[in-house]
Amino acid sequence: MNYKVRTLSEMQDALDQEMGWRIKEIGVFRVGAGTNGPQRKPFIRAGVALLYAHWEGFIKNSSEIYLSYVESRALPYSELKSCFVVFGLKGKINTLIEGRKSLANVEAMDFIFSQMNETAKLQINAAVRTDSNLTSTVFHNIALSLDINTSPYETKFNLIDSSLVDRRNKIAHGEFLDIKGSEFSTLVDEMLSLMRLFKTDIENAAS
Repeated sequence: MNYKVRTLSEMQDALDQEMGWRIKEIGVFRVGAGTNGPQRKPFIRAGVALLYAHWEGFIKNSSEIYLSYVESRALPYSELKSCFVVFGLKGKINTLIEGRKSLANVEAMDFIFSQMNETAKLQINAAVRTDSNLTSTVFHNIALSLDINTSPYETKFNLIDSSLVDRRNKIAHGEFLDIKGSEFSTLVDEMLSLMRLFKTDIENAAS
């Protein structure tokens, strides 16, 4: 992710770019999946794998764009929501969670308190982990880490897991799946709708 955004306008432009090229590429496979002929089924299977790649890529990159915007505000940790503080001080927080030595925990806590008035530096490159398997559970965790309400997405969690991720995993492992063109078209509509919703949620949160 090479975006460096400093203003709300730059953030929105970056999100538009992220969304725009993905819609165009997915559209190519949607057209191919709607044609008659021997190439239709391979187009659909490849399209499912591509759709998953864009789902994972968009959620990860748009989240990082948002974090880049937050960091560009140059605010101290004390003025940020706790979720963003975690991205900056995660190493020390992990010490508190995992450490068994009292001295290490005290030193970690002292460090955290001492940083509260410092300008926030977020560890953006390692902040958003999809584990190459962006299930509803992983998505839920990413959204919560950005303080985004997941309630509007929850009715689609089964769709994400069964219709997209499970199918993509089977295709990636060389299994044959016979998916109708109409099923693929509906899946595209549903996943693009979720991506647009996430984009809107990020824009609203940033505003």
